[in-house]
Amino acid sequence: MDIVVRAVVGFLFVLLLTRAVGRRELSSMQPFDLILLVVIGDLVQQGITQNDLSVTGLMLVTSTIALLTVAISFASFKFPWTRPALDGEPVILVQDGEPIDRNLRRNRITLEELAATARIEGIERVANVKWAVLETSGRISFIQK
Repeated sequence: MDIVVRAVVGFLFVLLLTRAVGRRELSSMQPFDLILLVVIGDLVQQGITQNDLSVTGLMLVTSTIALLTVAISFASFKFPWTRPALDGEPVILVQDGEPIDRNLRRNRITLEELAATARIEGIERVANVKWAVLETSGRISFIQK
């Protein structure tokens, strides 16, 4: 039972950590960020399993994390009031061609990153954007003027 409790605590810690770190699409991560995620995963795994290298321990931890993932998904689907806390909310980054500096700073997105993402979407300048929204997935969507 101890391993299940550690799995629950580890899961909740990782959920809290991802909310604190912020949203980033996997494709926009720097190599260091990706390596850091792998290291965090390994450290959490060591804290959960400790010296338990048994198949039973593996199955308990995997099942606990899978059930918690389904429970979080179900709660987000069934109870709309939990969505902001569990999934986050979209954030407006640009309104009528004007970047919203407070939202960019809060999500640690530079104007250069925003402009580069706009160019990838075929938008020449940020001034040509009516809305730019940081979606809950970490992707930035653009609506042109």
